[in-house]
Amino acid sequence: MTQPSAQALRRAAAEIIECQRVLAKSGLNLVGEVLRGFGDFTEFEHYPPDDVYDPETHGQYYFHAHPPGGRDWSDYGHFHIFMRPKGMPTGIRPMVVADPLSQGGDNDALCHLIGVSMTQDGQPERLFTTNRWVTAETWYAGNDVIAMLERCAFDVAWPSWPLNRWLSALLVLYRREIEALILARDAVISDWSSRHSDRNVFEDRGLEITSAMMISLPEKLAQSAAP
Repeated sequence: MTQPSAQALRRAAAEIIECQRVLAKSGLNLVGEVLRGFGDFTEFEHYPPDDVYDPETHGQYYFHAHPPGGRDWSDYGHFHIFMRPKGMPTGIRPMVVADPLSQGGDNDALCHLIGVSMTQDGQPERLFTTNRWVTAETWYAGNDVIAMLERCAFDVAWPSWPLNRWLSALLVLYRREIEALILARDAVISDWSSRHSDRNVFEDRGLEITSAMMISLPEKLAQSAAP
């Protein structure tokens, strides 16, 4: 797959810096932007309640949190980022798997691209992928998921224009890492399936996080600025 050019990476880094600058200038942060106006932060609830959806790119996301101690690691909350079929490259179809989920309408077979764990002060700390049951997604092959990445962006003002621009730029800046995590996801699914042949791997509650990577945004931005 084609990686973003050095120029595209620099633009993404500049966009991230600018979004964080204008929020900090007003005493705001990225997590606060997605939670603002919705009352108490309740575990498992989606923020915003009906998700964010760009009707032009067909990218979608929401933010939520799990109770602490329910997995190998905990975070304050995380974004789940998706692509819906109308935004996917021509010819991409879901994989044929055992017990497929009902796909509903022609734009309902959504694909989970990546999760982004956040700290309470609004900084990203981890990228991760999940098993199918976690987000009730439709399953697509890793190379097809990677082909969707460059099409995912959020060019809408609600619930926060700086947040949407920041997430869009993050997908560019961390493209290489996200692609590696998606391919690792497929390898983990394959290995788990071979070791637990009596189970439907996609619905196995013993497998939740399929790949994960700690990240440091300040270090990444510094690398992008280097000549």
